[in-house]
Amino acid sequence: MSVALGIFMGFVILTIDRALIKGITKFNKKRFMPLLFRGLLALTIGTFMAQPAVLYMFDKEIKLQTSLDNEKKKLVKRQELDALYKTRKDELLENKQALQNELQTKYALVEKARQNFLSETDGSGGTGKVGIKDIAIAKRNEYQKLDGEYQQLQQTHQAKITALDTELQSIEDSIKRAQSDFTIYLNNGFLTRVDALSNLLKSNSALQFRYYLIIFILMLIELMPVIAKMMLPSGSYDEKVLLREDMEIEMSNQNIRREQLLKEVYNQTAFDNDKEAITEFFSLTKDERTEKIKAFSQKWKEDNHQTFDGLWEKMKKEILTKQEN
Repeated sequence: MSVALGIFMGFVILTIDRALIKGITKFNKKRFMPLLFRGLLALTIGTFMAQPAVLYMFDKEIKLQTSLDNEKKKLVKRQELDALYKTRKDELLENKQALQNELQTKYALVEKARQNFLSETDGSGGTGKVGIKDIAIAKRNEYQKLDGEYQQLQQTHQAKITALDTELQSIEDSIKRAQSDFTIYLNNGFLTRVDALSNLLKSNSALQFRYYLIIFILMLIELMPVIAKMMLPSGSYDEKVLLREDMEIEMSNQNIRREQLLKEVYNQTAFDNDKEAITEFFSLTKDERTEKIKAFSQKWKEDNHQTFDGLWEKMKKEILTKQEN
């Protein structure tokens, strides 16, 4: 298939080159038009063909750049996913932080009540009396009440925090799953390598020089037939071709003029014969038309109810001829 397509494209390019080169002669006033068109074609072909050549010559560097580009794409994808779920994640984290702050505040009250109870029992605080006394018992009751409230609040809030953590983990799993699905589509195909080549050209001056050098060489190869045609002097072949073309043009003009004259003779002869036929037709039918007019006139005389205008209308319809359109 590749060989067949190569032969086909070679034939197409050869045909285009022959047509363009044929138009470049010293006798052609628009000789620069084929050169301009061939230059544009060479630039297009050179730019297109330079990419596969550079991709083949610098395969290792392109693969390295492709790997770096894929990693950048992963980071960009991760940032896009984080931005997508950011609002919901911030809302969940804010709710979780509010619940934790409430628990910490409540625990601080419990811890304070506990310290007050302990300091009252060991005599280091409060009344300074050691042992369980009335005040110590009151502080213990207050501590136990606050601790019970804290335990109950912790159970309630812990269930909410667990639900929030579950949803946060679900969001994180969705992000990882989407990131994993995106990674599957990363590859080092042709378009990816061309993109890597473009990125590599921006930062590598050595590659830039060789890339544009390859384009220039390919353009020279494409323009070589046209340049050779422009530089080489015209020979006897060009003169023969020009004379033959002039002869063919003159012969074509003469043939057209002869054909026009023959058509004019035919039309004139047909007109003359048609004219004689029409004259003969009216000459032969003249007497019959006169007899028919007399018959109409006699009938009109016998019929007293018919007007002259009616007779005239009938004669126009039956006897007179109509004009040709």
